[in-house]
Amino acid sequence: MDFWLSQQIKQIKKGNNEAFGELIDLYQQKIYQHCYRMLGNHHDAQEIAQETFFKAYKNIHTFKKQKKFSPWLYRIATNLAIDYMRKKKPISILDNEIKGSEQLTMLDQIESNEPSPDQAFEKKATNEELQYHLLQLPEKYRAVIVLRYIQELSLQEIADILDLPLGTVKTQIHRGRDVLKKILHESVRS
Repeated sequence: MDFWLSQQIKQIKKGNNEAFGELIDLYQQKIYQHCYRMLGNHHDAQEIAQETFFKAYKNIHTFKKQKKFSPWLYRIATNLAIDYMRKKKPISILDNEIKGSEQLTMLDQIESNEPSPDQAFEKKATNEELQYHLLQLPEKYRAVIVLRYIQELSLQEIADILDLPLGTVKTQIHRGRDVLKKILHESVRS
């Protein structure tokens, strides 16, 4: 763990909220993206990302200094996302499609920071297609595929996050890729 991060964690354990705010600034976009890939919904991803940081703050005393911080944080986010998927909370009204638009939601309109409508549409279409296919994967494969290929974590980091043996992670990635290939092949044929 780098020196700056180690010092931040020491400060957080002493009750320094500003130090935790700096950690949130450093990781919030990555954790949000991870949650979005797991859940496929902006509102749910924001909720779970926020809950991740709350839980991390509440349990920072359990973090071991000799471990890496990011896998610990991703593990919290992954577990919360999986728990959320199992419970499937009701969909927020902000996630309902806007009449007359193609798969745009009120929340997408509120949060739009894209430079132009054409670029936003193109990016959204690509992300939606990828997200659609990811959401068809079983949870255990989705988690390893997102962590490996979207978050670009090492196999050992994934094993640490999911608390699985390295061999199991390798197997799940291999099987997840096979399932994803089948899904993509079937979507091309139809």
